Amino acid sequence: MITFTSLRQRFRAIFCIIALLFLSEMASAQTWIWYPGDFEVWLSNKMQVRRTEREAVFPPLWQYYSPYALVTFQTEVDIPVQDEVKIYSEGPFQLLLDGVQIYGQPKSIKIPAGKHKISFKVYNQEVLPAIYIAGKYVKSDASWKVTNEDKLWIDENGKAQQSGTPWVPVGTWNFDLPESKPSEFKLTTKPMSAKKTEKIGAGQLIDFGKETFGYIKIHGLKGKGKLALYYGESREEALDSAKCETLDHLSFDGKQSETYTHDGSKAFRYVQVQADAGVKYDSISMLYEYLPLDYRGAFKSSDKQLNQIWDVSAYTMHLTSREFFIDGIKRDRWVWSGDAYQSYLMNYYLFFDSPSVERTLLALRGKEPVTAHVNIIMDYSLYWFVGVYDYYLHTGDTKFIQTFYPRMKSLMEFCLERRNKNGFLEPLEGDWVFIDWANGLPKTGEVSFEQMLLARSLEAMAVSAEIAGQKDDQKQYKKLADDLKTKLFDVFWDKKQNVMKHQRIDGKIQDIVTRYANMFGIFFNYFNEEQKQSVKNKVLLNKDVLQITTPYMRFYELEALCAMGEQNYVLKEMKDYWGGMLKEGATSFWEEYNPSKKGTEHLTMYGRPYGKSLCHAWGASPIYLLGKYYLGVKPTAPGYNEYEIKPNLGGLQWMEGKVPTPNGEVALYVSKSEIKVKAAEGEGKLIIESKSKPKSNSGTITELAKNKYQLIVKPNVEYKVSYKAI
Repeated sequence: MITFTSLRQRFRAIFCIIALLFLSEMASAQTWIWYPGDFEVWLSNKMQVRRTEREAVFPPLWQYYSPYALVTFQTEVDIPVQDEVKIYSEGPFQLLLDGVQIYGQPKSIKIPAGKHKISFKVYNQEVLPAIYIAGKYVKSDASWKVTNEDKLWIDENGKAQQSGTPWVPVGTWNFDLPESKPSEFKLTTKPMSAKKTEKIGAGQLIDFGKETFGYIKIHGLKGKGKLALYYGESREEALDSAKCETLDHLSFDGKQSETYTHDGSKAFRYVQVQADAGVKYDSISMLYEYLPLDYRGAFKSSDKQLNQIWDVSAYTMHLTSREFFIDGIKRDRWVWSGDAYQSYLMNYYLFFDSPSVERTLLALRGKEPVTAHVNIIMDYSLYWFVGVYDYYLHTGDTKFIQTFYPRMKSLMEFCLERRNKNGFLEPLEGDWVFIDWANGLPKTGEVSFEQMLLARSLEAMAVSAEIAGQKDDQKQYKKLADDLKTKLFDVFWDKKQNVMKHQRIDGKIQDIVTRYANMFGIFFNYFNEEQKQSVKNKVLLNKDVLQITTPYMRFYELEALCAMGEQNYVLKEMKDYWGGMLKEGATSFWEEYNPSKKGTEHLTMYGRPYGKSLCHAWGASPIYLLGKYYLGVKPTAPGYNEYEIKPNLGGLQWMEGKVPTPNGEVALYVSKSEIKVKAAEGEGKLIIESKSKPKSNSGTITELAKNKYQLIVKPNVEYKVSYKAI
């Protein structure tokens, strides 16, 4: 029998548990804070000088920025009782409480009940100024403001101001414990054993079974002398001690620990070990280094090879998702804007890790003043703007744009200032027009592809200006975008051939058609339906137009074809292209693949026998294609408040998977007769192509057109739809 006393005891116990949980939450709410963007700049500087070629440091090709050495943090509080506050700082600080200086470098202070203004001015020239404030009521969190005390600063209108203090929201990440200092950030590691060891002359060849990244660990190390490590993404590279891209020469004095971990992380599958006669060891293992990320996206189908392509794409993506989204884990280990833009898109269909997108965008943008294009590449500056817009579309995060709009505007002003008299971007001295690695691709003069990217960037700026509350800017950027698109078609669209021409030099259109502007015009939705069909048939499906051999632009070519409903064709292309790499033994996807090459020809690039990256972020694009155009899930309003599900089997018998959203997933199963859908948030529109009207266990199916139907998908409802595939 339950008595009143026992009930009271139970309620008391429940209350205590709730109170403890509340206090625990209170205690864990504080975090390290810094000037926004400075941690990302500092960390990218540190990371991008780790690239080596045969023990020589190979730093990036672009300008480095630095964190502000002196910043001021400030907050205002109103606390009910006295609060004892612990202080942790990266750098010496000046503390003001209600305008009165607190002397010394106190490790804690008592703040009386009531309203207070608290200010910390922190100096750090070596890493970056940061603080962690831990009290019951007073704590460092995202509500604090910070300034670099620059009295000459750029406001949200992109204009220089000479008075006032520009307070901005602080930067944070996940440094939620006082001992987790931003300056001591490291990726996670875990032990991994070699899969095979074989004797090679006087040494050994260690095979870890697949492409990987981390630190070599030597066990049972004894003796005095030298030991050499020759790394290879391929067996051939590791065995070629004279020409392999990365290596280490280690010296031991006999006093070293028997378990030795080398402090330089590398990319490899194979490692050749050669040691002096005086150096002995028992075995070689590694510490795999990685960013802990959850695989929230998933894909599986009736095609086993396609499943393997998705799995290897996901592994490739994870290997290149590190402190930032980088291009390749052997070469370059840098943050390239064009590569990163594709990583953002793939991330939305695999991890949906928003902090990685933010970190990478901030590392690429750097700080003021803008003196060169991002990565010194014209198109890479433009990808940066489009990346910001896509981030907003997928996450719905307005804070990022509101905080960094001034940096968006100053970069756009730099780009606009580099237009020629015709209002087009044309490379000036110091500019690199990349587009793609392709033999015979002309890049001089006015290139239609660059103007199309600029138009899209201006559209992104118009949306961002509205979010930042800059209505005049919004109108200006929208007009610039509209005018540029009109001019783009007036100059480059060939009305006779019904395709976009590639280039104009000195006012004369060149008789050159390439895939680039034509395929971007499709998924940017710049073409009408007639133009899209013409481009599809005359350019994308035309073998006489300059072929694409890099996964980088293959990404966009196949996206354009998917947007045109050519999933059957694209499925075959994916199986031939990415399946071709698998047949060559790839365990991660490459920087470039040309099926006409044989054997070790696949390893060469840049005039070097092993110059090609065999694990390159842009090789993982099937993740995006399969999620967006086969499972068919994409946001149509910011943050997946509204989204579309338009599945297309593309010749598969069945497929199933998950597409992550900000707070959950869209789970989907599709066969030729059944569709199952369940989503965690937002309102989805399931578009079904069926020979007859489908039937659903829930909701109402409406007819949109002949053989085309729609079902509204509500959160946390499992829908089962029967239909007849066309």
